[in-house]
Amino acid sequence: MEIRVLRYFLEVARTGNITHAAERLHITQPTLSRQLKDLETELGKKLFVRSSFSVRLTDEGLLLRKRAEDICEMVDKTAAEFKALDEITGGDIHIGCAESDGIKHLARQIKALQARHPGVRVHLYSGDTSDK
Repeated sequence: MEIRVLRYFLEVARTGNITHAAERLHITQPTLSRQLKDLETELGKKLFVRSSFSVRLTDEGLLLRKRAEDICEMVDKTAAEFKALDEITGGDIHIGCAESDGIKHLARQIKALQARHPGVRVHLYSGDTSDK
């Protein structure tokens, strides 16, 4: 069972019409019909009751609709999570340092970081050896 075919199935379930679903999916109606037939064969169950101008879900089709929605939601969520791994969205950075002339370099880098990632908050702590 492929995610793509589950998405096709869901579009047909939403529209109630294979021709309209095919148009929305930008595929041909015969291709979509064949994919749905293959899905029914794979599952060994009839998923739709077909009439001249529409389709409606069988009880098995209703079950698959719920499962397909859950599966597609999880796939989309997982893809978004992996995409977000490359993005810094925000957070706190705590830096403890001694006061010195080198602070100006650190300040420039912090400013550049915050320009690129406004959700990042930097907290600087300055002290000496007596601070614990």
